[in-house]
Amino acid sequence: MNYLIVGLGNIGPEYADTRHNIGFMILDELAKQETAKFYNMRLAYYAEVKYKARTLFLIKPTTYMNLSGKAVNHWMKDLKIPLENVLILVDDIALPFGTLRLKPKGSAAGHNGLKDIEAKLGHNEYARLRFGVSDNFPKGKQVNYVLDGFDKEELPALPALIDRSIEMIKSFVTVGTELTMTRFNG
Repeated sequence: MNYLIVGLGNIGPEYADTRHNIGFMILDELAKQETAKFYNMRLAYYAEVKYKARTLFLIKPTTYMNLSGKAVNHWMKDLKIPLENVLILVDDIALPFGTLRLKPKGSAAGHNGLKDIEAKLGHNEYARLRFGVSDNFPKGKQVNYVLDGFDKEELPALPALIDRSIEMIKSFVTVGTELTMTRFNG
């Protein structure tokens, strides 16, 4: 069984470790734990991880957030991954910091990466793991907030939250969306 796990983020050192790049951060840690290496391939950084007789194709789109759908569409077709085996990792300002939610489908809720994926696929019927980054910003300052690093009060909790996100990915590929939601969604 093959799976496409997509971490959303923006390439470039100025975006590293920002809230918007939590998808990249989760995949970086997963690759590190599994001693996998990312390679710069078409439209994405690409790595492969074997887990319980499954192959997880990890991609971090190099298209920038607003064009993430182009990379998702390309790799789904190139690797012949069925939609039910795709998982998108995304930051979510609608959830309090540290809240992790797996959803089988849903609206883009204003997230430009999800909007583009929805536009390129023609629907929103794909699973996503939403990583809560909270909405602790003044009106009109959302862009600055998501492109900023995590607060110093949040940083100590990040490694455990990233590890829990990896557990959720591994659960998704072994037992599926519904059981993973039951087990992990708070």
